Amino acid sequence: MQFKTPLQQFRSIAILEGWSYILLGFTMILKYQFAMPQPNYVVGMAHGLLFVLYVFLLLRVSYVLKWKFWQMTLAFLVSLVPFGTFYADSKWFSKW
Repeated sequence: MQFKTPLQQFRSIAILEGWSYILLGFTMILKYQFAMPQPNYVVGMAHGLLFVLYVFLLLRVSYVLKWKFWQMTLAFLVSLVPFGTFYADSKWFSKW
């Protein structure tokens, strides 16, 4: 699957970052309740990479589409809340 526009790339990474955030919550349970740190390590590394990519693509999309500062700030803040990127994608990213 090839994404031609920066917004398509950003939206796909936003969804992946959201899923990795949720998965990280489940692996935290494995780590602290069942003494299984390996899944948390793997998912944590993937989530960190996806978050950095999300921020990079956010800056790129903000520049290319000339988003206002509040739009860029809001898009960053929703990435810090579980399920935030899913909500933002369905309500805002496709319309901005």
